[in-house]
Amino acid sequence: FVYAQPTDGEREVWNQVNSVLQESESILGGLQSYKGAGQEIRDAIQNPSDHSLQEKAWNSVCPLVIKLKRFYSFSLKLEKALQSLLESLTCPPLTPTQHLEREQALAKQFAEILHFTLRFDELKMRNPAIQNDFSYYRRTISRNQINNMNLDIENEVNNEMANRMSLFYAEATPMLKTLSNATTSFVTENKTLPLENTTDCLSTMASVCKVMLETPEYSSRFSSEDTLLFCMRVMVGVIILYDHVHPNGAFNKSSKIDMKGCIKVLKDQPADNVEGLLNALKFTTKHLNDETTPKNIRTMLQ
Repeated sequence: FVYAQPTDGEREVWNQVNSVLQESESILGGLQSYKGAGQEIRDAIQNPSDHSLQEKAWNSVCPLVIKLKRFYSFSLKLEKALQSLLESLTCPPLTPTQHLEREQALAKQFAEILHFTLRFDELKMRNPAIQNDFSYYRRTISRNQINNMNLDIENEVNNEMANRMSLFYAEATPMLKTLSNATTSFVTENKTLPLENTTDCLSTMASVCKVMLETPEYSSRFSSEDTLLFCMRVMVGVIILYDHVHPNGAFNKSSKIDMKGCIKVLKDQPADNVEGLLNALKFTTKHLNDETTPKNIRTMLQ
């Protein structure tokens, strides 16, 4: 699975998704190095009549907003890539398990998208500067305070784009939300495709990850801690998608995902490695707080 290469049948979709995935590391690098313009913004707000400080804050924020637009635009590409993969991995007559066995390179890309998504959202959650910078940008534009300081940016990020970006960054986990919505709309748009094809594909991937993590025979073969984290992130990602798409969610007794086992596997890891993942299960799933969720599962996630 780790070294899976695309077959001829997979090549077209694989190439399309691969061109998106190739950008993912530089997106993460950009987010990791995002420092924000907090000091400049504070100085400008505290000294409203000092024009040079207003200009300094504005000139610091503009390049950051271009960066944020790039991240947002990438989420739209990722959404398309995910839907292409879902189409390939769920189409009849093969069962989801047969698809995952025969199209391992596509399954790996699906996993890589989820891995990226959880890493992106973990970094975003720890960076309050993003929303502060963007709010300042929007306030400044709406008050027309810029007096031609840098009007080019308005062509780059006009009001409509700013509204969409604002909704995106207001989410605690924006990339996961994008993928959850993409999976949900994939299911609603493909009315002739049985829902089980999609949910079984997701639950099978969750089971594979769980077994790899809890079985020493497999986990001892992991070449590094990164592989372990990869497996954990993918497992959490598919659980969240399943929970959004399945009418009863991932947590109730009839769910095809062994949630108790999955949470236990996470809790057996060092706390630093899994805090973000457990939070994702708590805050970005849809059905955790339903009455049908067994008490012991809720307790495990408290």
